[in-house]
Amino acid sequence: MSDGDIDDVLKEAGTSASVDPALLKAIANTIGADLQPVRPLPASWVLIVVLVAVCVAVASAGGAVLGLHGIEALSASRIALIFPLLLILICLCAAGSVGEMIPGGWRVASPAALLACACLALTAVFGLLFTDYGTEGFVSQGVACLRAGLLHAIPTGAISWWVLRRGFALHPAAAGLAIGGLSGLAGVTMLELHCANFEAPHVMVWHTAVLALGGVAGGLLASALSRRN
Repeated sequence: MSDGDIDDVLKEAGTSASVDPALLKAIANTIGADLQPVRPLPASWVLIVVLVAVCVAVASAGGAVLGLHGIEALSASRIALIFPLLLILICLCAAGSVGEMIPGGWRVASPAALLACACLALTAVFGLLFTDYGTEGFVSQGVACLRAGLLHAIPTGAISWWVLRRGFALHPAAAGLAIGGLSGLAGVTMLELHCANFEAPHVMVWHTAVLALGGVAGGLLASALSRRN
């Protein structure tokens, strides 16, 4: 069979199947009916600022309601190290959350690496600043702080998801991990404002656990929801 014969066969195949004009008209009417452009997302920096504000507001409100016993008892040097570190971590996790919800957006680092580094940074700073290694009431007081921290992480996570609801996560588990880490930092910040237990094991284990569990819970929840959908 020559090239000309093949061309004739292809041309005949392409013209033999006619499309119903009524179907074409229906498709055209559907495409042109009430289609509006999608409202664009705010700029990434705007979303980051909003998430940081949400995290700080929830932590501050919780600390004020429960009592600012922690920050009142902290020395100026401890305050100067702990709270700037928390603010830096909050900004990084907020940027990571926005990046995960915008395909092709800027990524600070993988959410898992960011969460691990944040936990290590907090543990190191707490270990450096708090030298009382007593363990009085380690479990009872620790569980109380863990519960209070996670209770503040939940609304932070819910509001953060709402702020980013119009984004699209290519990797839901990673997005959940980032937002969960941000939410956990709200709980940790509240504890630093409220908790006056400065025993190193308590702060290093239970306060940092709020961040770790918040991130893991966010990742698992997002992964489960994506499988259901």
